[in-house]
Amino acid sequence: MRALLCEQFGPAQQVALHDTPDAPPPGPFEVTIAVEYASVSHATKLLIEGRYQTRPPMPFVPGTEAVGHVLACGSAVTRLRPGDRVVALSRWGCYAERLTLPEYTVYAVPDGLDPLQALPVPISYGTAYCGLLWRAALQPGETVLVLGAGSGVGLAAVELAALLGARVIACASTEAKREAARVAGACHAMAADDGMAAAVKALTAGRGADIVFDPVGGAAFGHAARAAAANARMLSVGFASGDVPPVPLNLLLVKNIALHGFFFGRYIGWTPADERVVHAPAMQRAMATLFDWTRSLRIHPAVTAVYPIAELAAALQALESRQVVGKVALKIISETRPCNPSPPIAAAAQDTTD
Repeated sequence: MRALLCEQFGPAQQVALHDTPDAPPPGPFEVTIAVEYASVSHATKLLIEGRYQTRPPMPFVPGTEAVGHVLACGSAVTRLRPGDRVVALSRWGCYAERLTLPEYTVYAVPDGLDPLQALPVPISYGTAYCGLLWRAALQPGETVLVLGAGSGVGLAAVELAALLGARVIACASTEAKREAARVAGACHAMAADDGMAAAVKALTAGRGADIVFDPVGGAAFGHAARAAAANARMLSVGFASGDVPPVPLNLLLVKNIALHGFFFGRYIGWTPADERVVHAPAMQRAMATLFDWTRSLRIHPAVTAVYPIAELAAALQALESRQVVGKVALKIISETRPCNPSPPIAAAAQDTTD
């Protein structure tokens, strides 16, 4: 099969397309899927560079989110059958034509949904849904300040918070991204600059935001702390800016702000303990809800830029340079392209944990 292979940690440009051994047959609790599209994300870039929380064994196939169909199921799998259209979450391995992984983070796609509608649901919408409800305990009528609102997860947070009855204020780096946030349900949109706190206070009669959803980090976190209301909940989801912010504990103290770290990867097997089996029932319920909302057009997941499998570096560059509004994907199964011969991938490089 064809796959993008990372043979050493470093820039994405060194990840190349190869002919590799086929995906292994599924074990009892595993499925093998044919991958049609796979997501491009900041987490994938960090994995390739060796800067993520965990390091895959070398060589490895990057990619953490895929959409396709089931080719084979293990003997103990009951939720899925060959031929089912699915989305899958994996520690890595999605930038390959076929992938074998545990069934616990593979979710059926309802009939009628385009694969590019389904692809953003698990990570972008899953992170926003679980973060806002499970960690921040969002209530209707609250004001939610969303940073990075032009990103895949940011737009998902805007759309879900609005659907759940919140008043959403969006922050994004360009006017195009701010307009996308307004379309997704934000009441107001602004830049995440030094004037953000004053603007948020002006829009809330001096009160501030009840919840801050922050996938950006950097200087924007400090601005958001000043924009937060007394007794607010701040949700730190990631550091897309590349900078881990210093936490202004004095502001958190005097305003009784609760700071929640939220690592969605804990629920889908991305920690050394691999807790995906424990969280599988709750995750399956969350995904069922999100797919129901997608099918009924209450939310509108979409991929806004698709690159050929061989152009991962260009896709990551577009993501990092903020050229793209929303979600970016690679097309995995496509027209024939030349590949470089490759040695077999070590079995440990495939995400086949039970």
